[in-house]
Amino acid sequence: MKIYEELVARGLIAQVTNEDEIRKMVNDGKAVFYIGFDPTADSLHVGHFMALCLMKRLQMAGNKPIALIGGGTGMIGDPSGRTDMRQVMTKETIEHNCECFKKQMSRFIDFSEGKALMVNNADWLLDLNYIELLREVGSCFSVNNMLRAECYKQRMERGLSFLEFNYMIMQSYDFYALFQRYGCNMQFGGDDQWSNMLGGTELIRRKLGKDAHAMTITLLLNSEGKKMGKTQKGAVWLDPEKTSPYEFYQYWRNVADADVLKCLKMLTFLPLDEIEKMAGWEGSQLNKAKEILAYELTSLVHGDEEARKAQTAARGVFGAGSAADMPTTELTADDFTDGKIDLLAVMVKSGLVPTRSEGKRAVEQGGVAIDGEKVSEILMTFTPEDLKDGKVFRRGKKTFRKVIAK
Repeated sequence: MKIYEELVARGLIAQVTNEDEIRKMVNDGKAVFYIGFDPTADSLHVGHFMALCLMKRLQMAGNKPIALIGGGTGMIGDPSGRTDMRQVMTKETIEHNCECFKKQMSRFIDFSEGKALMVNNADWLLDLNYIELLREVGSCFSVNNMLRAECYKQRMERGLSFLEFNYMIMQSYDFYALFQRYGCNMQFGGDDQWSNMLGGTELIRRKLGKDAHAMTITLLLNSEGKKMGKTQKGAVWLDPEKTSPYEFYQYWRNVADADVLKCLKMLTFLPLDEIEKMAGWEGSQLNKAKEILAYELTSLVHGDEEARKAQTAARGVFGAGSAADMPTTELTADDFTDGKIDLLAVMVKSGLVPTRSEGKRAVEQGGVAIDGEKVSEILMTFTPEDLKDGKVFRRGKKTFRKVIAK
């Protein structure tokens, strides 16, 4: 199976502008393609997984990826799927985040010897002359068409600033600039970016002629992929300092039953025929499939050793109720008042709950256990002696923390 057909079979392609030509370019290894990443944090999260895995697959097939960091558009904000404006970041923050991104992306993408590029759209957007932009680029866009775009319609009722209204033009200009500077002939993006991407394709054709090769593809469920990065507690990061390998493993180990095969197809590099054999798995077999998913993705991000440690720790939790490698919170003397710390304080300190009130509610609903024993006493307290060997605190069925007093 060739790479384009594999992308389709894995459920990764939603829409294309010229499928026959795109198929040929991708299968022949002739695509120089870009995917954009907003440097709004100093770490990528699991919502970026689909894009990273796609870039790796295409590079393995001989195509050249360009990771575009939105240092310029990040100063404007992106209305797509949002209800508020992003905070403006300093140049120094953006540069720091870009360096963090490249380090994490290097686990997926080979940047050596020009096999892939990482570029920042601030390099061309920040130097644009406003009047020149209006004349040369703005004239290529219809305001009527822009207002019909779903990304803007979502914001119209809440309010869309003129600053954000320019985002489509900026993103379209990105493709135009990448086409001229690096020979970029293809762009990938989420289903919520379709209008912006079509704008880039049209801009190249209008400025450089109908024969200019500029292709557009959107990724199926990429907007859903962004949601993958969020949990009730916040984002699931690729940086081990923000989300430990164990927590990362547990996130994938606990995906919904209905999503297991979809994630295996889209995000792992296991052969499709091997994944298809899991289609009829149920019960304990389905849990095995989740373990395979969690191990493969943890290994991809953190390496085989960390994946093995996380798997061992997770199996220990589900089995004996304790494991040495699970996330651990160490309490110091400052955490104890009069030699004691109460249950709700432990839950907040360990990150099991964000607030005492939420911790109280979890206990009242029977969702808290210590070393496998359900807890019903909200006023329970612990001394340093009680916690010197560590206890495993559990909230719900899947969230565990080992708490130990130093």
